[in-house]
Amino acid sequence: QVQLVESGGGLVQAGGSLRLSCAASGRTFSMAWFRQAPGKEREFVAHITMPGGGTYYADSVKGRFTISRDNAKNTMYLQMNSVKPEGTADYYCAARNSAGIYATNRPASYDDWGQGTQVTVSS
Repeated sequence: QVQLVESGGGLVQAGGSLRLSCAASGRTFSMAWFRQAPGKEREFVAHITMPGGGTYYADSVKGRFTISRDNAKNTMYLQMNSVKPEGTADYYCAARNSAGIYATNRPASYDDWGQGTQVTVSS
């Protein structure tokens, strides 16, 4: 089991930028960001494999968000640019500890979760 701690959330104006971080207590195979708005289901945002750095994005954030990682620090980042009011949500990082075939956009594919960090985008 890996402990995950998110940081970097806050209030940002529409069109602005924000950078989220997720520090893991140990190595993971892959990590991802999900978000959940009040009254809605948890939604996939982006995924990255820690060894190779391959990335995958939800269509809603493609071209605006960038996921990256620092293996030396066991840390993942989400650079959010051109944010929109509909991006207001709690953002969660997730970690998968093993390789294999899995759906990157499904919460059930991940073993460990952070506590979430709130992002509010004002219009």
